[in-house]
Amino acid sequence: MAVPARTCGASRPGPARTAFPWHGRGPRPGPGAGRPVARPPRPLSLLLPPLLLLPLLAAPGASAYSFPQQHTMQHWARRLEQEIDGVMRIFGGVQQLREVYKDNRNLFEVQENEPQKLVEKVAGDIESLLDRKVQALKRLADAAENFQKAHRWQDNIKEEDIIYYDAKADAELDDPESEDVEKGSKASILRLDFIEDSNFKNKVNYSYTAVQIPTDIYKGSTVILNELNWTEALENVFIENRRQDPTLLWQVFGSATGVTRYYPATPWRAPKKIDLYDVRRRPWYIQGASSPKDMVIIVDVSGSVSGLTLKLMKTSVCEMLDTLSDDDYVNVASFNEKAQPVSCFTHLVQANVRNKKVFKEAVQGMVAKGTTGYKAGFEYAFDQLQNSNITRANCNKMIMMFTDGGEDRVQDVFEKYNWPNRTVRVFTFSVGQHNYDVTPLQWMACANKGYYFEIPSIGAIRINTQEYLDVLGRPMVLAGKEAKQVQWTNVYEDALGLGLVVTGTLPVFNLTQDGPGEKKNQLILGVMGIDVALNDIKRLTPNYTLGANGYVFAIDLNGYVLLHPNLKPQTTNFREPVTLDFLDAELEDENKEEIRRSMIDGNKGHKQIRTLVKSLDERYIDEVMRNYTWVPIRSTNYSLGLVLPPYSTFYLQANLSDQILQVKYFEFLLPSSFESEGHVFIAPREYCKDLNASDNNTEFLKNFIELMEKVTPDSKQCNNFLLHNLILDTGITQQLVERVWRDQDLNTYSLLAVFAATDGGITRVFPNKAAEDWTENPEPFNASFYRRSLDNHGYVFKPPHQDALLRPLELENDTVGILVSTAVELSLGGRTLRPAVVGVKLDLEAWAEKFKVLASNRTHQDQPQKCGPSSHCEMDCDVNNEDLLCVLIDDGGFLVLSNQNHQWDQVGRFFSEVDANLMLALYNNSFYTRKESYDYQAACAPQPPGNLGAAPRGIFVPTIADFLNLAWWTSAAAWSLFQQLLYGLIYHSWFQAEPAEAEGNPEVRESSCVMKQTQYYFGSVNASYNAIIDCGNCSRLFHAQRLTNTNLLFVVAEKPLCSQCEAGRLLQKETHCILPAPPPAPPPAPRPLLAAASLTPHPCPADGPEQCELVQRPRYRRGPHICFDYNATEDTSDCGRGASFPPSLGVLVSLQLLLLLGLPPRPQPQVHAHASRRL
Repeated sequence: MAVPARTCGASRPGPARTAFPWHGRGPRPGPGAGRPVARPPRPLSLLLPPLLLLPLLAAPGASAYSFPQQHTMQHWARRLEQEIDGVMRIFGGVQQLREVYKDNRNLFEVQENEPQKLVEKVAGDIESLLDRKVQALKRLADAAENFQKAHRWQDNIKEEDIIYYDAKADAELDDPESEDVEKGSKASILRLDFIEDSNFKNKVNYSYTAVQIPTDIYKGSTVILNELNWTEALENVFIENRRQDPTLLWQVFGSATGVTRYYPATPWRAPKKIDLYDVRRRPWYIQGASSPKDMVIIVDVSGSVSGLTLKLMKTSVCEMLDTLSDDDYVNVASFNEKAQPVSCFTHLVQANVRNKKVFKEAVQGMVAKGTTGYKAGFEYAFDQLQNSNITRANCNKMIMMFTDGGEDRVQDVFEKYNWPNRTVRVFTFSVGQHNYDVTPLQWMACANKGYYFEIPSIGAIRINTQEYLDVLGRPMVLAGKEAKQVQWTNVYEDALGLGLVVTGTLPVFNLTQDGPGEKKNQLILGVMGIDVALNDIKRLTPNYTLGANGYVFAIDLNGYVLLHPNLKPQTTNFREPVTLDFLDAELEDENKEEIRRSMIDGNKGHKQIRTLVKSLDERYIDEVMRNYTWVPIRSTNYSLGLVLPPYSTFYLQANLSDQILQVKYFEFLLPSSFESEGHVFIAPREYCKDLNASDNNTEFLKNFIELMEKVTPDSKQCNNFLLHNLILDTGITQQLVERVWRDQDLNTYSLLAVFAATDGGITRVFPNKAAEDWTENPEPFNASFYRRSLDNHGYVFKPPHQDALLRPLELENDTVGILVSTAVELSLGGRTLRPAVVGVKLDLEAWAEKFKVLASNRTHQDQPQKCGPSSHCEMDCDVNNEDLLCVLIDDGGFLVLSNQNHQWDQVGRFFSEVDANLMLALYNNSFYTRKESYDYQAACAPQPPGNLGAAPRGIFVPTIADFLNLAWWTSAAAWSLFQQLLYGLIYHSWFQAEPAEAEGNPEVRESSCVMKQTQYYFGSVNASYNAIIDCGNCSRLFHAQRLTNTNLLFVVAEKPLCSQCEAGRLLQKETHCILPAPPPAPPPAPRPLLAAASLTPHPCPADGPEQCELVQRPRYRRGPHICFDYNATEDTSDCGRGASFPPSLGVLVSLQLLLLLGLPPRPQPQVHAHASRRL
């Protein structure tokens, strides 16, 4: 390292002064340039003892300067520590604020959080809330069964005989292509007026119920009209329930016929495209309609299954998967001569969202070849169900077989595995239009307590892949009152806009009989549900007495969180539940696994643990102490937990009985006082019921002041605890201004601002003009600096956030600052608490210059640096900044200060983007530890489809052999091809993707994805030492040392001399893996499906946890404690019937022509599914 010779008086650095007052400003920095990311093999970093390192300290070719000795750099570190401590003592005002609190000791009381009492009280309140909903549910279910039993079936019922409010009527009238507009509905549809209701976040009518009928069900069928007729009587019960409990939200009856009747009435939130909502596919209905399931789906992929039939099978399997919930277990296999799983899952896995998406992606890769071998498929399925070495539902067991037909009945397989007890139900699905004899398929289903279905076209998929639930519901109905137990669901998104909810469900049974002495009916009528908004449950938890880092959470039997501050899904799909595991909501460790297991088992417990927590801005990791306390919520499947840091055991409660003092402190909230007392931000909390919320804090403060002029802090409409604490903290922080800040010259010490934030919700920034550049959250509990300061001792530095993809900071005078904050700890009568955080905002440029002086061989800015030819000098961070790199890096690995002017605009960036080689060396030498985690709630923009060509999508292409085969021409495959071509001529949009439509549709703009997060935090090394980075032909010396009482690492290093040293780079950012989107749900026949942009499925194993490995280590869970899968009196004679006949080409062409002429025939209800409803 060639350095120009300088004259130097080689004297030892003088003693450091505390907080020397100097304000300097260096030249304007040039733009920084980040280097491209690279990932070569990690270079070797050698840690050498100081004595061995001394011979290496002289820089090659240096005439007078050498790399600083270790004791010199330790001296610089002490000067930095003393300077930071001095400024914080003078301006931070920690000690002065303690004195202010003690001087006002008569204005507040110290209250204690007793974890066990707290958590038991909240659990009891939640139990009482849910119990009120349970009573309403039972009244509804009993009434529904009685109404249906008393109802007389009408074969000749007409549409004009039924009067009801069709929730989709308004949307259909606005849609010229609507089915009802085309046909002209004969039903007497009500027209209602609605009023806005904030509880429902919707316009509602409390005098009527609303009815929603799926698009693919004909509203005028006899079954639907009779269903509408008897369910009308539920309206009065809904209204009476609300009279008894005005807090009730949606009350819903989901019928097994697909009809949904809900109260209060509100227009349906119709999507921009086809409305595919069907209540029977909602998470709450599925959970309430049957007991948990172990399901194996086997798909025939023999050579006869090709083209449209194979596509129908793939879509059918995906639709079948959507009927499963997290209480169910499933596997999917394909078979011809042999059977094999379609995915990497070799056994039954939980039917959660992520596993089902793996199946849906894998199913698309099935290819038809070989010959049909039912025996191989069924033997595989039975082996899967008999595997007792895995976690599974252990309740209903079933096999779902999709095939185009065959002659083999595989009776020997059933005799071996399933007879005589028939514990496994077999459901068979004949897919496509063909000439095969379906009698063997019917026999398989009937001989094994299952059901036979036919899926001749895409319009029959949805109805026929969900009606198996009727069969599974038989044992529940026959069990009677024993099965009438309320179940509470996972969290999911309400379809009517209520947000995140849980639902209490209760099955409704058919109590009719054919006649005296006849067998009891075994049909489930539907499921009754009542929603509870998560926000209503949250209101029962303590809000602000637990401190910024204390919280309440709740989980269900699957370990999924019902309540948790980290439950924040970025995007929700109303078709899927929101499933966030407790161990994914927090950073997983063994202690939390034990806590989770104990909660699932319904136990009480308490445990203090040392654990890692992620900062609110997700840039930092802190190691902290936490106290966990938990109890079960009786009469539910939930368990409640409380998390408290040790410093939150106590909290302050203001006691401002003196109204004169209230008025005095309140005046410091008025903007007129800001110029002298500093700007005040108030936390946007619910201080009073009539307080108008606003995202703009200035406007919120204005609304608050206007309200306080009308009411007093002791008003019954206000939260007295919040209001008194806010006003008290206003006065407390004003006294800090008066005692400390007002008489100090901030410019002398290169400070842009000083500030204080409190648990009471006050953030005071001084001087007033500094508030213009204040970007921290006005709610201290949601401010990263506030929460981290409470969890860390000493001074916490927070540089401005910079994203690697954004341009560097634009440095302007007095605009870019670095926050330094620390918690104020009080000890009052032996009780310790931290009610506030104070800090300063450093001027970046001025402190960068000051940093150079403190890390140099001089004591002040103007002292000359001399080094003669005969003398030997050590390099320092000021004079030798062309050869020596000196930086301060925080505990997350982000650059805070540098002696390189061109790096000033990179402050706040991850240091690997500034000097990749040096950051890698620090990591390799254990100064930093890496923590990787996954965010399962992230939202990702959709990727464009891989091919937007004009070729028809989904067209079956026959082979030459097919054309030469006469049987093919008479089969449904030929007609399917003809039908698709006709569709293509008329509905050109079906053949081409329409990105323009997708662009305007918010439903496809984002999709859930897994986001991998990487954070760094200080490792186990606390010592100061020198090391060498060996890069082959060249090497770098560096020194690293932690600054005591801060979150900073002081690093001094030679500048890199050769490019080899720049190879390695660590990453500190989020990378995402798009979860494959499921295939589009089939539309109601006979309408063509309009193309829509969707996420392109693609594996991303590097960015997400390997799902195939995760299922080998399933997390502990428990299913519902009851199971209804068998009843000796069950009548299995109704097991499906179908007709086997070749399609008539003339009839089909006639139907097609009617369709093309705009005269669609009236669709009829599925005979096998609905005829039995008359019972």
